[in-house]
This record gives sequence, structure tokens and C-alpha cells, in this order.
Amino acid sequence: MRTLKILVLALGAMPLAAAAQQQTPLTEVVDKIVAQEQAEVQALRQYSPIVETYIQILRPSKDLGAVPNGDKYFLGRADLANGVELVPLVTGTRTKHKMFGGLGSFFSDEFLPRGFLQMIYVDTNGFDREHYKFDYVGREFLGEVRCLVFDVDPLSKGDKGRFVGRIWVEDQDYHIVRFNGGYSSRSKTSYYFSFDSWRTNDGNSEWLPAYIYSEEGDNVAVNTFKAQTRLWGYAPGRSMEEQELSKVLVETPRPVNDQTAIANDYSPLQAKRAWGRQAEDNIAAKMEQLGLMAPYGDVDKVLETVINNLEVTNNLDIQPPVRCRVLMTSTLESFTMGHTIVLSRGLVDVLPDEASLAAILAHELSHVVLGHRMGAQFAFFNRLRFDEKETLRHFGFTFTPDEEQAATQEGMDLLRRSPYKDQPGNAQFFLQA
Repeated sequence: MRTLKILVLALGAMPLAAAAQQQTPLTEVVDKIVAQEQAEVQALRQYSPIVETYIQILRPSKDLGAVPNGDKYFLGRADLANGVELVPLVTGTRTKHKMFGGLGSFFSDEFLPRGFLQMIYVDTNGFDREHYKFDYVGREFLGEVRCLVFDVDPLSKGDKGRFVGRIWVEDQDYHIVRFNGGYSSRSKTSYYFSFDSWRTNDGNSEWLPAYIYSEEGDNVAVNTFKAQTRLWGYAPGRSMEEQELSKVLVETPRPVNDQTAIANDYSPLQAKRAWGRQAEDNIAAKMEQLGLMAPYGDVDKVLETVINNLEVTNNLDIQPPVRCRVLMTSTLESFTMGHTIVLSRGLVDVLPDEASLAAILAHELSHVVLGHRMGAQFAFFNRLRFDEKETLRHFGFTFTPDEEQAATQEGMDLLRRSPYKDQPGNAQFFLQA
């Protein structure tokens, strides 16, 4: 029995020895990582993703530790062809618009949006073995991605803005998929924050910046804060339309049989509804093209199922039908544009149960039931010809305080006659927020 064990161990060691002989030398691996990262920096220059940064400022509390003490928000589009330039999509300190209207304030001189965007790069100027020391740490899985892990430090301690920290490199093509640390040599006039930057695989062997978490808690010159930056919309717009245009269509040998019995003319009421729906469709298409609204999908269908439950139990027959869409931002937003209800991704993610979701949707559905309308000016396509950074100034979906109060009361009535009447939920906190 002992001989068998020794034999198994000996046989098991053979492929390990063979694998060791096939291992790539460390210097060659580092050179591949450096070359891939330099190619990554150049490849990103073709993109202009949406960038969203949210900062929560904290203050010390004797009883509770660090507690929130305000926030900052930025939403814009990156111009990576020109470095880390940003075009803001939301401006001003306060807005009368429904979207982002509840945020305390936007970025000030203390926080520069491009400083957070800079964290999508390890180092754009000299990320190589001439400027950095690479120490191999080991192997690690990030989800299902097998990675090589390195500690990275600048060779010259006096170099400003060099990355200091750890990188995770997928072991197939040597893309950096995560890096955690900060930039070296703070000065009295500028501060580099510690951060954790992640990239995601787009399916075409590209790893694109997706999420950055950063914080500062031990620097007396700046406020204590926590921040997250999200990037998306690397290829928004007309990709689906272009795919449809390039499809090869095979004509059927049988002639098309037009079974239309009568002309499809609208009644005056139907024409009015169709005109309003055209405005909704135009707004949704514009926001989806800009990467602010998610394409219609499964989440929208779930929201519409809850809407259907509210309509059926309240004997409502709303025409045209109410639709739901999802805004891509992480803010807590809900608003109505005509017969289309929009909830933000951030709100959908934090709602704890279906009853709370139903309460939010009931409030927005009440605007539709009570006849609170937006104008149909966006049914005209020339009204959609404006600069991208003016998008949210044009699309301001808001109601008067009296209309909001009426919708709140009507929403409570809808819930009392719905399947969710015995499930109070926690929606009142979100409605107040």
C-alpha cells in the first residue's frame, strides 16, 4: 500500500516538473503586461463612455463613528481621445428637474471629476520595467478569472504621480483587470486618493474600465469621504440599428398577401395618444442612444408585471399601455414621462421587496391616472437636435407640489385595492428621499 502511494506521488510530480519547465520567465511576463497595458491606453482613446461619480462626505461622531455629512455628484461623458477630459451632462448647484434634483450639490473645486477619471489608468507615462519594480505575489481568482498578482512600486521614490499598489493580471493575454493602491508623492496643492479600480471584459478581448472605489480618511487637508465612479456606454447609439441595416434578408418565393381589410386611420383620440407616445419614444431613444437609459429588457418586464397587478386589481384600462424603463444611473430616481415610468438602476437595486417596488410604481402610475401630462413637443424631431451636455436640461420631468401630493394620495388608494395591501414595505422612506 505504501509503494502505491509513492508511485502515485511520483507520477503526479511528473506533469508538475514538465509544467515548471514550460513556465514563462518572470521578465517576459512583465514585458507582456507592460505591452498590453500600453496598448490598452491607446485603445481607450477611441471611446467616450458615460462617467458617474458619487461622493459621500463624512464627519466624525462620538457615538456612531463616521456619519454622512453631505454629498457630491457628477455625471458626464469622457473624452478619452484627449486624455481624461470630461464633458458634464449635469451642471449647476441645484436643479428644478426631477432627475438628480434631490442631490445636495455638484462638484466644487475640492473634488475634480477628471481626478477620479484618472484612476482608470495605472500610469499613462512610463509604466514599464525602467520606472517600476514588479514583485510576483502569487495566483488568485477574481470571480472566474484566473489572475497573476504583482506588487508594483516606482523605482525612484521622488517620481510624482507614479502608481503604488497591487495589480491583478489575467493569465491568458496579460490584461490588467484590477489595480488597487494610489499615486505617489502628494503635494500641498494636490492630493491623490487611495482607490480600487476594476475593468470588465466586453467579450471582444478588451478589458474596459467599469468601476472605481476611492476614499480618504486620514488627511487633514481634505474632508473624509467615500466615492464610487462607474463607467458604461462605451459603444452606445446606433450599434443595434447598424446591425439591423447590415442583415442579409432572404425574400420568400411566395408573394406577400396583404390581409389589411380597412385603412388603419386613427380616431381623433387615438391620434392624440399616438402623438404623445411618439414624444415618449423619441425621448427614450435619445437617452438610450446617449447611454443614459438601458435597452428594453427583462427588468422592464418585471416592472410592467407589477404595474399590471396594480391596474387589474383597480379596474384600470389605461391607453396607451403604461411602459417601464430603467435609467442607468446609481441615484435614487423615479419619474413619469407620459405613459412611460422610469426608475433608476440605483433605486431598483436597493428596494428590499416587491411591496416597496409596488409602492414606488403606484405613486408614478397615479400621475398617469390623474392625467398629469408632459408636453408633446419632443414628438418633433428637430426638438431633439441639441448638444449632448444639454440633455438633462431639456429633459426635466417634474410636477407641481400639488400634483405630487395628489399622486401620493392616489398611490395609497391604488395600493389599498391591490395584492400588496397587506405588505406595507419600506417605500415611504424612498419616496421621502
